[in-house]
Amino acid sequence: MQSRLLRSFLVVAESNNITKAAAILNVSQPALTKSMQKLEDEFEVKLFDRVSTGVRLTKFGEILFQHAKVMENEYRHAVSRIDRMRGGQSSILRIGAGPVWLVSILPPIIARFQEQQPGVTISLIGGVIDTLVPELINGELDLICVSLDFPNQSEVVKHKLFDIHHVLIADPSHPLAGASVVDAPSIHNYPWMVLKSDFVGTERIASFFAANRLEPPHIAFETTSIHSLLQGLKSGRYLAHIPAQMLPLAHAIGLQEIKLKQPIWETTAGYAYRASAKLPDHLKAFMEMLQDSEHARQAASDG
Repeated sequence: MQSRLLRSFLVVAESNNITKAAAILNVSQPALTKSMQKLEDEFEVKLFDRVSTGVRLTKFGEILFQHAKVMENEYRHAVSRIDRMRGGQSSILRIGAGPVWLVSILPPIIARFQEQQPGVTISLIGGVIDTLVPELINGELDLICVSLDFPNQSEVVKHKLFDIHHVLIADPSHPLAGASVVDAPSIHNYPWMVLKSDFVGTERIASFFAANRLEPPHIAFETTSIHSLLQGLKSGRYLAHIPAQMLPLAHAIGLQEIKLKQPIWETTAGYAYRASAKLPDHLKAFMEMLQDSEHARQAASDG
């Protein structure tokens, strides 16, 4: 398949409109329509349905889009690596990280890694399961370090490293801060803070309350930043949950744990990568370093 034809398909799929896509690609609408028909003839399936606003992908189109997007990202990554090597630079490692990894676990590991491989540039991107897993599958990331509480997928390899349990935190001025132990009903009516797009975490909160025959609590404040979340708690209005490994950071800015009779969320954490990807040496080396650090993190978790 010609790369130009595949690129045209991606632009049409992302814009959902032949006219808009033609303008982006700087080609005529009839020429682009003919190209899409050629692609459909090649696969012998219908890739687009016409709708009132333009076009949308069929189930066959969705499959092609998923794989074509990976191919596009891998191509761009290859071009970037070649350009860097041509300029005397080395490789880049793109890592997606959940909050506990971003602030507590990865920084010292990355520092040690770059002592051994100073030519490797690290691109560290924060996020949550619901944002990082699609970026890994699409080829935008090489590795993600997250809670592994997401469905198994054939294209993703998971490697467990340690267990995580989430704890409830608030400011000392919060009405519940003086309680020795609290239960689900006593925390139900307070507003909560969560990380934006963390649908898995929000679902776990809802499940916690559902298990106690209560409706989900009011999510009053969403933020993309874990630091913003922690600072927002200092107002004394909100409750939030974080991995227990982040308690030292919470304590350092004056927040405290509120003891619960039962845990909000317990899961496993580790790293994941694409099964279909040919792993470069620097990625293998970084994963080995993560595994070597497992026992130290497990001890910290138990403590």
